[in-house]
Parts: sequence; structure tokens; C-alpha cells
Amino acid sequence: MKIEATSKTEYLQQVGDRAVDIEKVDQLIRECAPGLKPANAGGMYGTMLGYGLMRYKAKSSKKEMEWPLLMLGAQKNHLSLYACALVDGQYVAEKYRAELGQVSCGKSCIRFKKFEDLDQDGLKKMLTELNTRYLAGEKLYGA
Repeated sequence: MKIEATSKTEYLQQVGDRAVDIEKVDQLIRECAPGLKPANAGGMYGTMLGYGLMRYKAKSSKKEMEWPLLMLGAQKNHLSLYACALVDGQYVAEKYRAELGQVSCGKSCIRFKKFEDLDQDGLKKMLTELNTRYLAGEKLYGA
């Protein structure tokens, strides 16, 4: 499911019945990580909802760019929350995997079918830590 949108409203209109779950996760992010300001993010999978822009330079790139610390999106068969951060040398999604509920995790991707699959307390804990470290100015990308 590739979505191209220029606003949260436009994004939610395109995700159909998944909009309810996206809005619930968005609300948790805004409550627990208010320092991570919303920003649309584009990429190979289309537009996603992004939060907390940071300066980032990929190893393969010569230029720095701004990239969201968190990205939330609807995929064909699941919802994804990308936590593009390292905390104490470990990918944050992997660090909190056991506390996030019925999810599938990659290094930086948390995949789930519906909002109810997420352990809200675990997600709140992860989001609060990211918010605190982000506001403290910690470098959360790269080694």
C-alpha cells in the first residue's frame, strides 16, 4: 500500500478503516513524546506520518538530511511504527520488543495488525524514553 499525502488528514483519508488505529497510535505518540513534532515523511514506501526531525547522514550519502525519529504508516497487511533510533548502542525497537505486545520487530520496525495488539504501557515507556533523550539533544542515529 503506497500512499502519497501532503497532510495527516489526507493520509488518514487514504488508509481507509485503518485510520482509527493510526489515530490511536498517533495520539499515544503525541501524549508520551510531545517533543517529537509531527512532520510528513516520504520514502520508498510512500508517505508516512513522521515525528521528531533529526539531522542524519547515511553512510552512503555525502549530504546530511532531516529524517524523522519515528514514522507511522499503513502497509498492505499490517501497520508499521519505525523507531529510527539507537539507545545505548541498541535499536530501540529491539530493546523494547518484549514489552510491546503482539508485534513483530525488526531492527527499527515494529509491525502490528491492530492497535489492540500493542501493549500500551510498553509503547508509552519506549516513547517517553525517546522523547526525553531527544529533548536532551542526544544523538539517536548512528554509532
